[in-house]
Amino acid sequence: MMQDEIEKDAIERLLPDIVALRRDIHAHPELAYEEHRTAGIVVAALRDLGLEVTEGIGGTGVVASLRKGQSSRSIGLRADMDALGFEEKTGLPYQSTHPGKFHGCGHDGHTAMLLGAVRLIRDHVEFDGTVHFIFQPAEEGEAGARAMIDDGLFERFPCDEVYALHNWPDLPAGQFQTRAGPIMAAADRFEITLTCKGGHAALPHQTSDAILAASDLVVKLNTIVSRRVPASETAVLSVTMVQGGSTHNVIPADVRVMGTARSFAPDVRDTIERSLRDMVAGVAQSHGVGAEVVYDRYYPATVNAVHCAEKAIAAAAAVAGLEASHAPEAAFTSEDFSFMLEAVPGAYCWLGQGTGAGSPALHNPGYDFNDEVTGLGIAWFASLVRQVLAPAGQ
Repeated sequence: MMQDEIEKDAIERLLPDIVALRRDIHAHPELAYEEHRTAGIVVAALRDLGLEVTEGIGGTGVVASLRKGQSSRSIGLRADMDALGFEEKTGLPYQSTHPGKFHGCGHDGHTAMLLGAVRLIRDHVEFDGTVHFIFQPAEEGEAGARAMIDDGLFERFPCDEVYALHNWPDLPAGQFQTRAGPIMAAADRFEITLTCKGGHAALPHQTSDAILAASDLVVKLNTIVSRRVPASETAVLSVTMVQGGSTHNVIPADVRVMGTARSFAPDVRDTIERSLRDMVAGVAQSHGVGAEVVYDRYYPATVNAVHCAEKAIAAAAAVAGLEASHAPEAAFTSEDFSFMLEAVPGAYCWLGQGTGAGSPALHNPGYDFNDEVTGLGIAWFASLVRQVLAPAGQ
């Protein structure tokens, strides 16, 4: 048998176990930094395969290392392990058994694919160097990647390049896409509190009106992208919550305005925050209310190194042929793999899992990871290792 046929046969043989493991993780979702059961499953599987395993990195993170040959070169392959905090409504036999917790973004599939890749790479991929398999906690808004980095991830496990794969329901099942440069947006969240004395709704002249000020502010905030950001750049600002008042005849003493901003260029990010703060100050002054702004830049943009994006596409093409392509545009969703890409060159790739019109989106209560693409994800990780750590002369 040719090498690619050997690997395809190996993937087919390990898929039942990997799919069963994925569904077990799906049925037992764990939130950020609570992934103790999931990490335990990962650790047990890695040790059964004879790898060097380190636990507790950045909280519940796990890293396993596999070495072949004599080269000092190294690559990192990352999967996220955490679930989301809302209710699943799939009705599947392996639906979440933990109320209010749900693998609604496919991290169960990512973890399973990387565990499958460990087995394939150990047994069937010749390479010269070290592969670090990185199982990360707390991707969903809690910056588990940064926690692992702060805990010495890349000092303890040096990587010349680092890669990650995310399922993507917007693409047909089995289609790979990535791009050089930004692929996912920087994510900021803001909370603005407007305060006044408050008073009787029939006597508005006796107090400032925080609700009126908030209404004015929401309109103004929605002009930032269209009037402060150059038309050649891309950004989004959305107000997602306005909260204030408790009854019909009282002008409340405080109103909260919350939302998010997404961008790709650092100077655009600066412009958005500066403009928001200026608008809040102006509205507060014109309406005679107090104002407090909390602006949190929680995830940077996910930016692929050019040479690594090309390697990711080449690895995908080796697995999926013409189903691998350059993404025409970046996504406005965010990803904390961005912290790893700030520390080490690498690339982030999408693997289509859509099953046609109406496929449930990520973070949808009807979503489930598509097990049909599991083998492709396993093969992609192996293809990357073969390419990046090719023995001399190959």
